[in-house]
Amino acid sequence: MSDEQDWVPASCTLPTPERPLRVADFDELFATALRRQERPGPTALRWTFDPGAEDSVRDLTSRESGCCGFFTFTVAPAADHVEVRVEVPSAQVAVLDALAGRAAARIGR
Repeated sequence: MSDEQDWVPASCTLPTPERPLRVADFDELFATALRRQERPGPTALRWTFDPGAEDSVRDLTSRESGCCGFFTFTVAPAADHVEVRVEVPSAQVAVLDALAGRAAARIGR
């Protein structure tokens, strides 16, 4: 799987040299703090992160929303975890699929 071809849509405004760094940021967060991933629908994901990752989750999802405005990230902290709901329009399901694949491959590493 090619990181950039599967990950980055044409509408992304993140400068090309920064894209591998953003992918690495997601990979690191998935590997170190992601507990569970669920797919409640074709245009939605639900992630459960360790509670200590809230600041990192908020920072990364904010940066990603800034360059890929079609993502909607909803961060909901709880006492023992941080839940993140990710939604995209139906035209961006392939991007969500790639994101889900990256998360699934790295969860709990």
